[in-house]
Amino acid sequence: MKVLVLTGPESSGKSWLAGTLQQRFGGVLVGEYVRHFIEQQGRDTCYADIPAIARGQLAWEDQARASNPPLLILDTHLLSNLLWSRRLFGDCPAWIEQALLERHYDLHLLLDPQGVPWVDDGQRCQPQLDQRLDFHQACRAWLQANRQPFAELDGDWAQRQQQALHRVAAWLAD
Repeated sequence: MKVLVLTGPESSGKSWLAGTLQQRFGGVLVGEYVRHFIEQQGRDTCYADIPAIARGQLAWEDQARASNPPLLILDTHLLSNLLWSRRLFGDCPAWIEQALLERHYDLHLLLDPQGVPWVDDGQRCQPQLDQRLDFHQACRAWLQANRQPFAELDGDWAQRQQQALHRVAAWLAD
């Protein structure tokens, strides 16, 4: 099983590209649990919600891993939970980063927020490009510090789609 993760700031195309990649290459796609959580709760999250959100994301991922698909595509993973918790609440339960480091991910596609417009969907909270660039940099810094394999995607929608399709095709061919 090869595991691909899309990561980066909000409104950079993760969900759209995850669906595009699944359509092209097959596999199992795991969505973003926090969106489900917010819809169920009907409110913004608070720090006390972080463990439940992280456990929900892990449960979705574990369920998909259990089927042992040739390709597992994650719209997000615990890195987003970790960074958002720190940004919004100034802290994150330590077990979340440990759980993230204990799992194997073959490739991360890190999406740059530049080149595409921010789209308000009722759950997003970083309309300013500088905020999204800061989140992007935090993602990159964590991936680099923890020696995680990643490739950056940028440009407009068509360019990042082309880059993703090319990068994943080459990676799957290895």
